[in-house]
Amino acid sequence: MERSPLVGPSLVPWSEDDFELLVACNSAEMTAHLGGPETHEQLVSRHRRYLDLEERGRMFRIVLDGDAVGAIGYWETIWRGEPAWETGWSVLPWFQGRGIAATAARLVVREARAADRHRQLHAFPSADHAASNGVCRKAGFTPGGEHDFEYPKGHWMRCNDWSVDLSAA
Repeated sequence: MERSPLVGPSLVPWSEDDFELLVACNSAEMTAHLGGPETHEQLVSRHRRYLDLEERGRMFRIVLDGDAVGAIGYWETIWRGEPAWETGWSVLPWFQGRGIAATAARLVVREARAADRHRQLHAFPSADHAASNGVCRKAGFTPGGEHDFEYPKGHWMRCNDWSVDLSAA
């Protein structure tokens, strides 16, 4: 029997119904490079922030063949004294290794470019997180070196700065 090819992932705007996806992405495995899992109260607060971004960014559910497989978004930050977009993502473990995050990152670049508000989109994966650094490379981000980065507050980590010039065609 021939299998039909999978349709690539798509981005769906974050909604009230996505809280359980946020919970699923909060495992020790999924947050090992981010300081560990958040409390229920922290997740509720994060969910509210995602819903309330408005013009300061946008969060998305990553959908593949009708299933929510992860989350990605972009939001305002200040990097080296200049306003910019920042992005971050998570893909559930059983969907990792299929190129979903890199495709979603390319899609979020388009979304951030269309917002037409900032010239740069940055990602700051942990320097020792090979998979997330690979996502940046595959999605066309340019490396900008290692930096100390506080995330979450009170937790310092060594990160790579990857960026995309959104003003480029």
